[in-house]
Amino acid sequence: MRLNVLHETRYRYSSPVVLSQQLLHLTPRTLPWQACRTHRITVAPQAGEFDWHQDYYGNPIVRALLAAPHEALLVRAESEVEVAPREQAALAAPQIPWETLRERLHALDAPPLEPADFLYESPHVETWHELADYAAKSFRQGHGALEAARDLARRIHKDYAFDRKATSVATPLRQVVRQRRGVCQDFAHLMIGCLRSLGLPGRYVSGYILTDPPPGRPRLVGADASHAWVSVYCGEEAGWVDIDPTNDCLVDDEHVTLGWGRDFGDVTPMRGVILGGGEQELEVRVTVTPMSGAPLESMHDG
Repeated sequence: MRLNVLHETRYRYSSPVVLSQQLLHLTPRTLPWQACRTHRITVAPQAGEFDWHQDYYGNPIVRALLAAPHEALLVRAESEVEVAPREQAALAAPQIPWETLRERLHALDAPPLEPADFLYESPHVETWHELADYAAKSFRQGHGALEAARDLARRIHKDYAFDRKATSVATPLRQVVRQRRGVCQDFAHLMIGCLRSLGLPGRYVSGYILTDPPPGRPRLVGADASHAWVSVYCGEEAGWVDIDPTNDCLVDDEHVTLGWGRDFGDVTPMRGVILGGGEQELEVRVTVTPMSGAPLESMHDG
């Protein structure tokens, strides 16, 4: 799948902003199954400082500093990305019982460093016994980690309603569990909380999805400023496998990966601090275009 992704974020302020510093997670990662052929970020008004870095998890980030007064801010990221199929490779990977995997990760000697980063609570993902009880219905004795995680995603898809108005980026996970509704970010946090409550690693993945697929493929749900799903660690041989609980599917070539972290807070597409500005109006527009097809567009106002 070859896709063009255009992500535009526009802020309007009721009074001038005299200083703005922004961190941008808007650059697709280069991965064995994903190649970012072209990528460009533009900021208006023009940033006085514009630096490229990598964060702790290897995600590309940009720091933009605007020191001139402005009453609006536009950040535009455009990428051409090639994504290879990977569903069949995930299904063919060797599996071990999830209990065995948990024992290895919690052995007295040091566990693999990368999975260890995603075993415990994080700012947006608590763990508590109700989550462990919910997950236990999928993680039956002797089942492989991937088999059990796919069943967990299937149950979240069935038990929780997709509702754009039910939550915000600040809605705690406990409230999502009570009301049984939310969006892709909430369902990713829920699944990660279930995994970690059982002592298994789960990491949060941010990206995009193609919402109007080629003929013969089902339409996916959840396009917005970005999409979110979960990466499950299935052992040293199988590695990390990505699952989308919002759409009850293994992640394949219709998903574009931006980056990953412990939860949403680690890979927020755009966050920063400003001096001044008063009230803010935010508009985010994402357009995902198959290179041989018409543009696909979704609008989010907040």
